[in-house]
Amino acid sequence: MDFSLTDDQQLMVAAVRELMARENWEVYFADCDERHEYPERFVAELAQLGIDTILLPEENGGLAAGWTTVAAVWEELGRLGVPTYVLYQLPTLETVVRVGTPEQSEKILSFLGTGKQIWNFAMTEPGAGSSFAAMSTTYTRRDGKVYLSGHKTFITSSKHVPYLVVMARNADQMDLYTEFFVDMSLPGITIEPLEKLGLRMDSCCEIYFDDVELREEDMFGGEGDGFARTVADFDLERFLVAACDYGWALCAYEDAARYANQRVQGGEAIGRYQLIQEKFANMKISLTNMRNMVYEVAWKADTKSLGKGDASMAKLYCTRAAAEVVDDAIQVLGGIGVTGNHRVARFYRDLRVERISGGTDEMMVLATGRAALKDFR
Repeated sequence: MDFSLTDDQQLMVAAVRELMARENWEVYFADCDERHEYPERFVAELAQLGIDTILLPEENGGLAAGWTTVAAVWEELGRLGVPTYVLYQLPTLETVVRVGTPEQSEKILSFLGTGKQIWNFAMTEPGAGSSFAAMSTTYTRRDGKVYLSGHKTFITSSKHVPYLVVMARNADQMDLYTEFFVDMSLPGITIEPLEKLGLRMDSCCEIYFDDVELREEDMFGGEGDGFARTVADFDLERFLVAACDYGWALCAYEDAARYANQRVQGGEAIGRYQLIQEKFANMKISLTNMRNMVYEVAWKADTKSLGKGDASMAKLYCTRAAAEVVDDAIQVLGGIGVTGNHRVARFYRDLRVERISGGTDEMMVLATGRAALKDFR
């Protein structure tokens, strides 16, 4: 495997670096985090670079750049302190042109270049998380219409997105899991925002659907295809989490290293002390492992050789390893790491949520373990 970047990938990374050099974006991110606001102005700037079309097919105006390009861009964004979790919807736009109707695709793609939040998926319920068996949201047919009823929880981006793809079960045939492309301005929808420990630049809400009237053409994919579609796209979500967390860990490491070489205590820089050097040795090992894992998963996806447990393993390792790196970085930074809205402290909060969102650590262990054992049956 060769993880060196192509000329096009290097140009895209350079464009990101130039964008970040235009202003002190950290001030903007800190303000958005404090206000719990989506950083639309920054995302719009990224969209001008084509980041929102990074995985879209060329026939849809996209770059069709592949997962390795995503890894390179996310690495550079992360090391420069960008809250890349707010970008999760952008690489998933390929899903709508692959699964959705022409009408649905047109609605989503009309937002390209704007930086606005566009859509997300709604599956989790109070009684149904990673296991769909207890899902209680249902749809029924009456008088030529489809009616959606139920309660979704912890739904990311749902406060502001104009569309949600909602999974529900056929009330008359509960083994049919079907997704619907729902206009969030329809009557019968109630949104209740939730407070979060981290990832505060993106909303998280309770969503209630009270007999929401839909059309048959609002179905997303075929009837009964919801479960298979969701499982197929889990790998991309988990890869994005791993790439995001690796980038933050790299940023925290570099901030701490610069500080350790400048902060003088006892007559010399703290980086000269062996206990501090041990932290950097451990951080460097973890970062090397994270980068290798993220790029290997990307390479496998681009070469159509991705295994069932690969993305889950990357998410499991990177969320945990990144949290340890950031924790060590804060220890090195000392007082400035825990005061004044330092970005490393933001990473610390955000990373704790990452071990739950997109699939908990426990589910990643199961997915990884099952895939490993399957090879030896």
